[in-house]
Amino acid sequence: MMHDTSSIKVWDISIRLFHWALVAFFVIAYITGEIETETLHAWAGYVIIALLAYRIVWGLIGSRHARFSDFIYSPAEIIAHLKSLPARHPKRYLGHNPAGGLMVILLLLGLMATSWTGLKAYEAEGKGPLVATTVSPGIPTAQAHDWEHGERHGKGDEFWEEAHEACVSFMLVLIFLHLGGVAVSSMLGRENLVRAMVTGRKQVDRD
Repeated sequence: MMHDTSSIKVWDISIRLFHWALVAFFVIAYITGEIETETLHAWAGYVIIALLAYRIVWGLIGSRHARFSDFIYSPAEIIAHLKSLPARHPKRYLGHNPAGGLMVILLLLGLMATSWTGLKAYEAEGKGPLVATTVSPGIPTAQAHDWEHGERHGKGDEFWEEAHEACVSFMLVLIFLHLGGVAVSSMLGRENLVRAMVTGRKQVDRD
């Protein structure tokens, strides 16, 4: 039986499904956040939260290159990797390189912040799973009795909406940097990282 010894399995199927599902639902949430499709926007957000929960668990007990321990590097290692990029011969990693690992953590944290502020903004409108929970100290938040004929009295909605929008803007910056990093790493490493996230395989025999 023939076996392709020039590539090796790196990303398991669940990580690849997580990655592309997250891309799809973030796009849906972003688009529906700009138009009057509040219910779809909220449900896309709930799916993203579920995906994040899965990723945290799989980052602890999942396959080798999916684990946080495989791609969380020290600041010195990250700086050394970035300094090696101009030489066009950076050290090659089967999993995430130090810069890529840092970006994964930042993206996850950014999505958590975006999801939390989204839930709080929804709560401030008297909707969502947080309506019945304890109000955050110092931040006025709408409860069901705050509503009268579709209008509410308080300023919590404005605060959380602005916080949510700021988190989304931060995520867009991170996504732009992520795409740039993928392009640079693919070029310098002479490998297609997008294809690797589709097939799960990376080349190991390089010229």
